Amino acid sequence: MPNAVLASDLTIRQAAAALGVSAHTLRYYEREGLVSVPRQASGERLYSALALQRLKFLIHLRGTGMNMQGLREYVALVEQGEDTLAERLELLRQHEQAVMHQLEELEKHLVGIRHKIANYDRICQKHDQMCQKETA
Repeated sequence: MPNAVLASDLTIRQAAAALGVSAHTLRYYEREGLVSVPRQASGERLYSALALQRLKFLIHLRGTGMNMQGLREYVALVEQGEDTLAERLELLRQHEQAVMHQLEELEKHLVGIRHKIANYDRICQKHDQMCQKETA
């Protein structure tokens, strides 16, 4: 996702490009009730800075494995107001722990992959021609 500051009042095409997702994804998030997007008289959606900020964070959550039910729960808490800050914090802390666990598991798998690469590198050094790619 681009790190640029998100402008306001973007069309769906502009918002999708700014967020690094498809217009279909934005429509889906809207259908799921995760964001409310007003429309012009022509029916064209206009994404406010607040909507874009919410979507950007939801995309972070989704990208780190939070399921749609979790996103809906988070948004419901946000929409209930400041009285739900503790619940939101707990939900995000739990998700952070899940992400950290996933990262640990990925690290373990990456070690195995790197070990295999090192083995192949040693074999290739012994048998130089076996590892040369043929060019057309």
